[in-house]
Amino acid sequence: MSRVFTPDGRYLVVRGRLWRASNPNLPEALRATLVENLMVARRQAKAALRDQDDAGLAAARHEVNAAKVALGERGPVWWTDGAKDFNRYRIDNTPYAAWYERSQ
Repeated sequence: MSRVFTPDGRYLVVRGRLWRASNPNLPEALRATLVENLMVARRQAKAALRDQDDAGLAAARHEVNAAKVALGERGPVWWTDGAKDFNRYRIDNTPYAAWYERSQ
């Protein structure tokens, strides 16, 4: 699957839905560490699901969320121009609709 970003780089478009992109202003070494932490936490969540470990699953999901917030994919937006956050919106219900239609 190809990764399509909005022209401003704020969102990744997946099956017609916007998902907030990571903060491009993060230093590369920090971004790499945060992504590795995210992947570890996702593997822990998968294992906890498999093992029916509710406490482990809750802890892993907490770590996934913490990594996503640190990356800028959740929590406060990383841009500073006051623009609204359209994370998880269907693209056709956002100002990006015309751009996306033209790009298809």
